[in-house]
Amino acid sequence: MDSTLTAPLVTPNRKLTDLDIDDGAVTKYARAGFLSRATFSWMNPLLERGARKTIQIHDVPSLAAQHRAPSLHSRFTQNSLHDSLLVSTLWRSFWRPFLTCGLLVLIRVSVLFVGPSLIRRFTEDWERESFALVGVLAGAKLVEVVSSHQYNFQCQKLGMQMRSALITCIFQKGLRLSSASRQSHGVGQIVNYMSVDVQQISDVMLQVHTLWVVPLQMTVAVLILASIMGVAALAGLLVMAMAGAATLLIAWRQNGFQGKIMEARDRRMKGFNESLHNMKVIKLQGWEERFLQGVEDARSDELHWLSKYVYLTAINIFVLWLAPVAACVAIFAACIHLGVLVTPSLAFTTIATVRILQEPLRFFPQAVIAVTQAMVSLKRLDRYFWSVELDLQAVGALPAESSGAICVENASFKWDPDAEKLSLSDINMTIPHGSLVAVVGKVGSGKTSLLAALLGEMHKITGKVGVSGRTAYVAQSAWIQQGTIEDNILFGLPMDHAKYENTLQVCALVEDLGQMKLRDKTEIGERGINLSGGQRQRVQLARAVYQDCDVYLLDDIFSALDAHTGSQIFEECILGALAGKTIVLVTHQIGFLPRADSILVMRDGAIVQSGQYESLLSVGLDFESLVKIHNEALERVDDLSLVTTTSWDHDPEYSPFLESQISTNSTTPLSSSCESTASYFPPSSETLNPKPDPNPLRRPSSQSLMTPLFVTPTFESEGSLKLIEDEERATGCISGGVYKLYLTTAYGGAIALFLVFTQVVWQFFQISGDYWVAFKTSGTTVEPAQEFEALQFLAVYTELAIACVLCVLIRSTLVAFTGLLTSQKFYLKMLHGVFRAPMSFFDSTPTGRMLSRASTDQAQLDILIPILFGGVLAIGFATAGIFFVVVQVTWQILIIIVPLTWLYYSYQAYYIKTSRELTRVDAVTKAPVIHHFSETIAGLMTIRCFGQQSHFARVNMQRVDTNLSMDFHNNGANEWVGFRFEVIGMVILCVTTVFLVAIPRSLLRPELVGLSLSYVLLLNATLYNVVWLVSQLENKMVSVERIAQYSKLPSEAPAVVEQNRPPKSWPSKGTIRFKDLKLRYRPNTPLVLKGITATIKGGTKVGVVGRTGSGKSSLVLALFRLVEASSGSITIDGIDISTLGLRDLRSKLSIVPQDPTLFDGTIRSNLDPMCQYSDQEIWEVLHKCQLASIVQQLHAKLESPGSFLYVF
Repeated sequence: MDSTLTAPLVTPNRKLTDLDIDDGAVTKYARAGFLSRATFSWMNPLLERGARKTIQIHDVPSLAAQHRAPSLHSRFTQNSLHDSLLVSTLWRSFWRPFLTCGLLVLIRVSVLFVGPSLIRRFTEDWERESFALVGVLAGAKLVEVVSSHQYNFQCQKLGMQMRSALITCIFQKGLRLSSASRQSHGVGQIVNYMSVDVQQISDVMLQVHTLWVVPLQMTVAVLILASIMGVAALAGLLVMAMAGAATLLIAWRQNGFQGKIMEARDRRMKGFNESLHNMKVIKLQGWEERFLQGVEDARSDELHWLSKYVYLTAINIFVLWLAPVAACVAIFAACIHLGVLVTPSLAFTTIATVRILQEPLRFFPQAVIAVTQAMVSLKRLDRYFWSVELDLQAVGALPAESSGAICVENASFKWDPDAEKLSLSDINMTIPHGSLVAVVGKVGSGKTSLLAALLGEMHKITGKVGVSGRTAYVAQSAWIQQGTIEDNILFGLPMDHAKYENTLQVCALVEDLGQMKLRDKTEIGERGINLSGGQRQRVQLARAVYQDCDVYLLDDIFSALDAHTGSQIFEECILGALAGKTIVLVTHQIGFLPRADSILVMRDGAIVQSGQYESLLSVGLDFESLVKIHNEALERVDDLSLVTTTSWDHDPEYSPFLESQISTNSTTPLSSSCESTASYFPPSSETLNPKPDPNPLRRPSSQSLMTPLFVTPTFESEGSLKLIEDEERATGCISGGVYKLYLTTAYGGAIALFLVFTQVVWQFFQISGDYWVAFKTSGTTVEPAQEFEALQFLAVYTELAIACVLCVLIRSTLVAFTGLLTSQKFYLKMLHGVFRAPMSFFDSTPTGRMLSRASTDQAQLDILIPILFGGVLAIGFATAGIFFVVVQVTWQILIIIVPLTWLYYSYQAYYIKTSRELTRVDAVTKAPVIHHFSETIAGLMTIRCFGQQSHFARVNMQRVDTNLSMDFHNNGANEWVGFRFEVIGMVILCVTTVFLVAIPRSLLRPELVGLSLSYVLLLNATLYNVVWLVSQLENKMVSVERIAQYSKLPSEAPAVVEQNRPPKSWPSKGTIRFKDLKLRYRPNTPLVLKGITATIKGGTKVGVVGRTGSGKSSLVLALFRLVEASSGSITIDGIDISTLGLRDLRSKLSIVPQDPTLFDGTIRSNLDPMCQYSDQEIWEVLHKCQLASIVQQLHAKLESPGSFLYVF
C-alpha cells in the first residue's frame, strides 16, 4: 500500500521536494534524453514490471518535483489575481506548455497532406523518381508520428498539471469557506467539482487545439484540391463549412444541456452523499424507500437532459460522417459541371484528402462539446472560488498581558451575511485569564453560536472580538477521523509519552483502551463508527487537552457521558489538568455550575444575565427558571426510575440478569437482585430517592439515562482487527463476463448484434463506392468520359454514399439509445444494491468509495463508454476494410503483414497488462482524495481552531500526487504503444508503395494504384485509433466492473414478506421477549450477546446499563435487525421479528439516536419524511419538544430549511 494512503492523519508541515522520495522511485521521464522521450522508451521499466506481475500502487514511480502538487499549486497561486477569472489564471500559469502543444500540432499538420499530394505523382508519373517519392513519404510519416504522439502526451501532461493545481485549490478554498458558503455548495457538489468539473477541464487540453487546427486543415486541403481541379474545390469547401456550422449549432445546444446535466448531477450526488452519511438512521427508521426515491428522482432529471445530450451527439456523428462523403459528391458534381476531367489521380487525391479531413472533423464536435463542457465547469468553479470566505480578522489577537483572555465589545453576528435577523446581538463580555465560565440557556438561545463567534466562524457585523493565546475547541457533535485513536489524539503533534498518558487518564480513556486488543492503536472507522458517543466525545476532548492551548471552548461535552464519567472528567480534566486555562463551557448540566467562576445566561441570541451561581439564583429571572426546570425534570426522571427497576421480568430457567448475559468484558459478577442493576453507578439510595444535596455534582443528569447507540464493537479476533477493508480491485484482463453483462443488459444483446450487421453493411457500401470510382474513371486517362457515363457515375456514387451515411445514422442513434438504457440499468442496480446492503458494509466502506462510483464511474457509463463502443465498431471495420482493399491490389504485402500482425498483437498484449492495472489503481487512488476532503469539511471548525489547515492541505497534495502518478504513467503507456503501432503502419505503407512502384505498369492499372494508396494512407491513423479505442474501452470498462461489484452486494432481509405481514395494529401492547438470544457481528468472531433471555412488559420504561462494550448497543441493533441474530429469538407481542420484513418491523419501532441528524429539506420533511401527519400534529410535537417557539421565529415556519436549526 502506498505510503500516502496510510500516512498519519496530519504530518509536519514542510514543502515537498525530491528529498521526500528516493531517486530510484521518481519517474524515468524526469531524466530521460531526447530519443527516449521521443520514442517513450522511458516507459520500458514500468511496462516490463507490469508484464511480470500485477502492478500495485507502490510499483508506480512518483512524479518529478516540478509536476507534483506543491510546485503546481505554488505556480497557480502566484499567477492568481484578485477577482480574476479562472481561465485567465490558468493561462498565466500554463501558457508555455499550452503553446508548446500548439507548435507540435502545427508540425503534424504541415506534413499531414504529403501523402495525398503524392497520389497524383504515383498515378501519373509512374516511373520517374518513384523510389525518391517513397523516401519523401516515409520521412513525412515519421515526422507526423513523432509530433502526433508528443502532442498527445504533452496535452495530457498539461491537463494533469491543471487538474493537480485545481484540486488542491478547491481543497484549500474549502478550508477557508464560511459556514454559509459551505451549506450553499454542499459536500456532494464540491466532490463533483473535484471529480467531474476538474476532469473536464483537464481532458479539454487534448482537444482545445482542434478548434483552430481543423479550419487550418480544411484550408490546406482546399488549396491542394484547387491546385488540381481549380474552383471545383470550393464546392467541397462549402459542404465542409455547412457541416462545421451544423456541428457548432449542435454544440451550442449541447452546452445548454451540459449545464442542466451538471445541476441535476449535483442534486443527485448531494442526496446520495446525505443518504450514505446517515444510512444508519435511515435504516433504523425504515426510510430507505423515501430516500432512495429522492435520489432516483434526481437521477431521472439528470437522465432527461442526458438523453437530449446524447441524441444530439448521435446527430453530430451523422453530420460528420456525411460531410466528407457529401464533399466528394459535390466536388465530382462541380468537376462534371465545369468540364473538369475526373481522372483516377484527381478522384483518389480528392477522396484521400477529404478522408484525412474526416478524422479531425469527426473529433471536431467532440472538441467543441469538450470545450463547452469545460466552459460550464470553469463558470461553476468561478462561482465556487468567489464564494465568501471566513473573515480571518474577525477575531483579533490579544497580548498575553491583557486584562482578559477573551474580550468582546458591542459585537453582533450572523451565520448568513444576507440574513435579515442577527444570530447574536450586543454581546459584551470580558473573561479573565484562567477562569472557568459556564454558558447556559434554553435550546436555541445561541450558546453554540457564541462559541462559533469566538472562533471566528460567524460573520461579525459590528463590534470587536479578541482572544489571547492559542484556542482549543471541542464540538458538541464529535468529529473523529478515520485512523487510530492515537492519531486522533496527537493530531499532528509529536509523541510526549508522559503528557499522552496523563491525557488518557484525565479524559477517562484508560479503562476503555484496556478493553481493546490494540489499545490506542485501534483503528477507528469512518466518523468513529466503532466508538460509542461517549468514547468519541472523550477522544476529541483528549485531542484538545493534548494540544495544551491557552483557551478552551467546550460545547456541551457532557451530553454523551454518564453521570459518573461526566463527574470524573469535570474533576480530573476541567478542574485538574486544565486548571489555569481559560475555559468557556457550554452545558446543560446545572450540577456543575456552582464550581464555575462565572455563568453567562443566554436568551434569543443575547447574554441576558451574568454572574456567579448564588448571585444569579438570588436575582431570579432566566437563571432561576432554568435551574427550576432542570430540578423538576430530574424529579420526574427519578420517579420514573423507581418504576423502571420493577419492569424487567426474568425467567428463572435462564440467567437472571440481562447485564450478566450481555457483558463480555466485566470480571465482576452481578447479584441477582433488581437493586444491583441500579447500583451499577456509585450513587445508591440518593439515586432512587433524591434529597437536597449541597454538592450538585453528585446528582446524575437526565442525559445519563440515555444509552449511546450505534456502536460497532472492536472485535477481539485476529481476522477482524482491520475495520476498514481495502477496496475491492479486480486484476488481470477485464473478464468477458463484464463485456457480456454490459452488451446484454439492454434487450439481451440483440441491439449489439444488429449494430454489427449495420456496420458490415456500411463497410460494404463504402468499399463499393470506391471501387465504382476506380471502375468508372479507368478510361478517363485515355479519352474523356461521355455525359451519360458521368451522370451514371455521379448517380450511383451518390446512392452508395447515401446508403453509407444512413447506416451511420442508424448506428449512432442505436448506440445513444442503448448506451443510455444500459447506463440507467447499471445505476439503478448499484443504487438499490447500496441501499439494500447490510449496515456492516457501510461500517467498513469509506463514503468516498461509493461517491467515486456514483460520480466518476457513472459519468463514464453515461456518455463515454457508448461512444467508445461505437468508435471501436466503426474503426475496427474500417481497418479491416483497408486491409481488404490493399491486399486485393497488392497481395504481395501479405509477406510482411503476417509478421507485423504478430508484432502488433504482441505489443498490444504486452502493453495492456500494465495499462489496465494502472487504470484500476487510478480508480482506487481517487477515492482517498474524495474521502479525505469529505472528512475535512466535516471537521472544519476543529481543524481551523487548531490551525491545522496546512497539514491537511499537505495530506491532500500527497494523495493527489499518488493518484496523478497513475494517470501520468497510464498516458505514457498509451503513447508508448500508439507510437509503435503507427511505426508498424508506416512500415506497411512504405512497403506497399514500394510494391506499387516495383510492379510493372502492364500488371497494375493507375486507378488501382490510386485506390490502394488512398486506403493505405489511412492505415497509420486507423491502426493507432483502433488500438487506442480498444485500450481506452478496456480501461473505461473498469468503471463497469466497479459499478457491477456494487450491484451484487450482500443484501439485508426483504423489506416486506408478503406471506407474513403483521396486523396494522401491531404492536398493540409492546411486550418484548428475548429467548436465548445470541449475536455476533461477523462470521468467526466472538459472540457479543451470549444467550439473553428476558421479558419486558408492554408499557414499561426500562433502562439498559453497562460498561462500554458490554452489549447495550448490540441489543438495540438486534431489536432493529441491523445485525441478524446468530441464534435465539426476539418476539414482540408474540410475533417473532425474524419472520417479518424489515420495513414492516422498523416502521413500527422508533429510536432517538444520540447524535442529532438533520436532512436536507424543510423542517416538515425532517419531522415527517413519509408525509403521514398534518400540520396540527407536527406543531403539537414541536410544542412537546420545546421547539415551537424557535420554528415560529423562522420566516417560512415549517417550510424553512432544516439546516436553520443547526445554528441554535
